[in-house]
Amino acid sequence: MKTACIQMDMLFEQPDENFEKASMLVAEAAGNGADVAVLPETWNIGFFPRENLAQLADRNGERTRTVFGKLAKDKGINIVAGSVACLKDDGIYNTCFVFNREGECIAEYDKTHLFTAMEEDLFFKKGDHTSMFELDGLKCGVIICYDIRFPELTRTMSVKGLDVLFVVSQWPLMRAGHLEALNKARAIENQMFVVCCNSVGTAGDTIFGGNSSVHDPWGTVLSHASDRQEEIIYADFDAGMLKGIRESINVFRDRRPELYDL
Repeated sequence: MKTACIQMDMLFEQPDENFEKASMLVAEAAGNGADVAVLPETWNIGFFPRENLAQLADRNGERTRTVFGKLAKDKGINIVAGSVACLKDDGIYNTCFVFNREGECIAEYDKTHLFTAMEEDLFFKKGDHTSMFELDGLKCGVIICYDIRFPELTRTMSVKGLDVLFVVSQWPLMRAGHLEALNKARAIENQMFVVCCNSVGTAGDTIFGGNSSVHDPWGTVLSHASDRQEEIIYADFDAGMLKGIRESINVFRDRRPELYDL
């Protein structure tokens, strides 16, 4: 699977411009032979307007579904469409939509852990489900930014046979080292590929830190982006290595869930 992480610098509160840029970058990734293109968190409006969030949000994800469903089908590419501020009937969610090569929306995930340090919980509603799906025969899952600090969430999916975890984020530069360590840890402990797409740029006083990356199940970095530059990074990995790793160090067989009190 050849993955393309689109480390995007979105414009704050400018969804029209951001949709145009994201579409162009996904098309570029498809032209370079990517099997799946990944966008960062809340790329449609940035993280996150407070005064007019509802007006700027994508209602029921309709625009995202229309634009990226068509793009996925036209280009024959899978798209993990980062996340968008999404206005639903009962509130605003931080939502990821996933499209297959036929342009079908095959998964929808609402961020479950909201970042209270930036008062995300005061403006968004919490999701209530995990999200697993299949892309080109691989079992995949997605989480959003702060979710990666909660290993229980990832392990809940990994015990069901997860092969690839997509992490879409707007992670600040000042804690970029944490993102790197957490991606590596999730890859090693769950014996899976971790594909992290972060953003760059600024929102208010916050500088987002790039460092998008792809880790294999040994924790080896297959591709890594800079910390300030908008760019697309690629990694082509062979999921066939998963069987050998899981047989040589069988952590899932050796788990002791009867002792784990969560």
